[in-house]
Amino acid sequence: MQDAAGHVLIVEDEPRLAAVLGEYLQAAGYTHHWVDDGACAMDAFHAQAPDIVLLDLMLPNRDGIEICRDLRRHATVPVIMVTARAEEIDRLLGLEIGADDYICKPFSPREVVARVHAVLRRHRLVPGDMPAPGLRIDETACCASVDGRPLDLTQVEFRLLRTLAASPGRVYSREQLMDRLYADHRVVTDRTVDSHVKNLRRKLAEVGGEDWVRSVYGVGYRFESNRSI
Repeated sequence: MQDAAGHVLIVEDEPRLAAVLGEYLQAAGYTHHWVDDGACAMDAFHAQAPDIVLLDLMLPNRDGIEICRDLRRHATVPVIMVTARAEEIDRLLGLEIGADDYICKPFSPREVVARVHAVLRRHRLVPGDMPAPGLRIDETACCASVDGRPLDLTQVEFRLLRTLAASPGRVYSREQLMDRLYADHRVVTDRTVDSHVKNLRRKLAEVGGEDWVRSVYGVGYRFESNRSI
């Protein structure tokens, strides 16, 4: 079902638009599956195991906001929300539902393909692209290992490692990390993030991992490998 580029779940109730998106995605090397009913979105997600979800906001039977929140409770799959009204973007951002990107209709199908590619590049970590020697992160299974030794991580610790490792050298503030760690966007303090970092460092050390998570005084944290790969 999946190819080298990735598998896209399109949740869109406009058949013509969905067909055009499917054609452009296919031309770019992606496979795709389409559903037109919000009530079917989660069943399709579990059946298809997509690499990314294109999710319309206004859907019959169940809206995109509710579906996105449900996805965030079950998986870390990237989500691009689609809306027909530009003013909805501000509302979606305010709700902090956990989407990775937002696109407003009407749009160019080429732009959508470019956004899909960009979001997947930020999220996807394959063995050849690992930012540190011995580290492996499995997005599908939500697990990680160092030199074959599994890391016993909580969901929050896994998201923390995945976020930092996806952009080696990038400094994340504590606030930016908080936005990425909690699917329900609960209110937490800087000390909570520091505690998760401390636990992640300890668990990395227990399986022979190095101190890849570095503190940046007064700013936050970054991922940095001590050795060349």
